[in-house]
Amino acid sequence: MTRVLVVDDEPQILRALRINLKARGYDVDTAPDGAGALRAAAGAHPDLVVLDLGLPDMEGAEVIAGLRGWTAVPIIVLSGRDGSADKVGALDAGADDYVTKPFGVDELLARIRAVTRRGRPAEEVAPVVTIGRFSVDLTERSVSDGVRLTPTEWQLLEHLLRRPGRLITQRELLQDVWGPQYRTETNYLRQYMARLRRKLETDPARPRHLLTEPGMGYRFRP
Repeated sequence: MTRVLVVDDEPQILRALRINLKARGYDVDTAPDGAGALRAAAGAHPDLVVLDLGLPDMEGAEVIAGLRGWTAVPIIVLSGRDGSADKVGALDAGADDYVTKPFGVDELLARIRAVTRRGRPAEEVAPVVTIGRFSVDLTERSVSDGVRLTPTEWQLLEHLLRRPGRLITQRELLQDVWGPQYRTETNYLRQYMARLRRKLETDPARPRHLLTEPGMGYRFRP
C-alpha cells in the first residue's frame, strides 16, 4: 500500500487530505511543519510527500533540500503563492510537481497517481514511447514514419519522455541539454519545442503531448 506524508500547517487541509487519501486506499502520515516533516519522513519512509511551501518554521525548499539529502521520494508541492519564482525554486530544489491553492482534490489525486507511477527509475521507462500516431524508439533513437530529429532535438525530447508527466523546469532543460551557461536562454527552448511539435504533434498549435507550463517549464503527457 502506498504511504503518503502530507505536510501543511492548516489543520483543515491535513484533515481533508487524510480522509480523501485513506478513502482511496493510501496510508497517510501528517506533519504540521518542516521539522516534523523531516522526522516523519525519516521514520516512516513514505512513498510520496505532499508538501506545502508556506510552513511556519522553514521554507518548503529547505524541507525539499533536507529530503533530497538522503531520498529520491517523489514530492508534490502545494503553493498558495501567486508568483512562479517560489514554484520554480521548489522544482529546482528537487520537487517533482506542484499544485496551486486552492486546489481540487481530484486534481491532486491525479498528480499523486502520476508521480507514483513514475517513481520507478528512468531506465525502466518503456523503450518505445507513443506520441500521437508516432512511435519513438529511445533505444534506437528513431521515430516512425521516417521523422528525423537533430541531436539537440533528441536530447530535449528524451529528457521529457524519460520523465512522463513530470514538470521539468526551463532552467533544468537548458542546463542539461545546452549547458550551464545557457540557463537563461529560454528562447532556445521555445524554438526547439516548436520544432518538435511540428514534427510530432497532430496539431502543433494545440499540442496534446508536448506541453508548456507558462513561465515554469515543459511536460510530456502520454
